[in-house]
Amino acid sequence: MIIMGVDPGTAATGIGIVDYRDRKPFLISYRLVRTNSKKPLPFRLREIYQAVKEEIDKHKPDYVVVEEVFGGKNIQSTLKIGQARGAAIIAAVNANIEVREYSPAEIKMSVVGRGAAAKEQVQYMVKNILGLKEEAIPHDCADALAAALCHANRLNFQEKQIR
Repeated sequence: MIIMGVDPGTAATGIGIVDYRDRKPFLISYRLVRTNSKKPLPFRLREIYQAVKEEIDKHKPDYVVVEEVFGGKNIQSTLKIGQARGAAIIAAVNANIEVREYSPAEIKMSVVGRGAAAKEQVQYMVKNILGLKEEAIPHDCADALAAALCHANRLNFQEKQIR
């Protein structure tokens, strides 16, 4: 089963794709999408949409997992992140792919064991879980991979409940 995670942002969006089989996740790829802050927001949202669509077309995921927006101090930033989420969600829905959403705390809890884990801890655990030794993964990509791993963990839990 292929699971794509998306960590949305208008400046940088992380995309991470894992193959979850035999109750074990394997890295397929990750991608960091940087947009030009000098461009108007609608054009940046189009870039995010197109990047997510390209990865969907290339890897054909069964699920797209998008990190939920958390309420930040800056309402404008929170709204922009919501728009980036929307671009990713529309790319998945247009491809008839099921979308799942988890809060940042749920994702961190699933991967690190603490809902308030630091980005470095998430990055370390993602690399550890996927068996990556030397590779430096950008934080946004590690967060996207963590979202995909969170859903893999949820599927694993559901499988155990059925048995």
